[in-house]
Formats: sequence, structure tokens, C-alpha cells
Amino acid sequence: MTRSYDYEGFTLEISVESDISIGPKRLEPARPGYVAIVRIFQATSTLAVFSPLRFGEAGGRPFANEADALMGGYSAARKIVDDLFCHDRH
Repeated sequence: MTRSYDYEGFTLEISVESDISIGPKRLEPARPGYVAIVRIFQATSTLAVFSPLRFGEAGGRPFANEADALMGGYSAARKIVDDLFCHDRH
């Protein structure tokens, strides 16, 4: 699942991928979950401002479902743009 959003002159591309982590000292997979892959582009460019960034929930855990991963990635991308590029507006 991939979604694109326009925000403050940037395009935020959020992808969701399944993430099956291997638990520490266990051979069976821990609960499956989802991670958000975030790419940020200036609206006039096809080159990303950063390499793709992977986000999960706090503590490095994957999100429980695709919708949470999508919204978590979107929120993280907006925060990055606000903090790095829109600091003079606040």
C-alpha cells in the first residue's frame, strides 16, 4: 500500500510493508506487524530529500495494522518537514 500527500510544498510518499521480526532467543517469528516507509520529495523534484526512512511504533515494535502504519508514517513525515523546513513559521 502506498499513498502520496502534498504538505507545505513537499510530497510525502508513505508505503506500508509487512514486518515479521524474529524474537530474541526464539526461532519462531514474533507477532507479524507493519512498518511505514517514508520518502519526502520537494514538490518540483523527482529526487527524494532523504533516503527512505522506516518507522514503527515506540520501542521499535511494528504497527499492529496497515492503517496505523500509514498514519504513523504520515505523522512522522509531517513532523520532519515541520522541524527541518518550516521552522521559521512557528
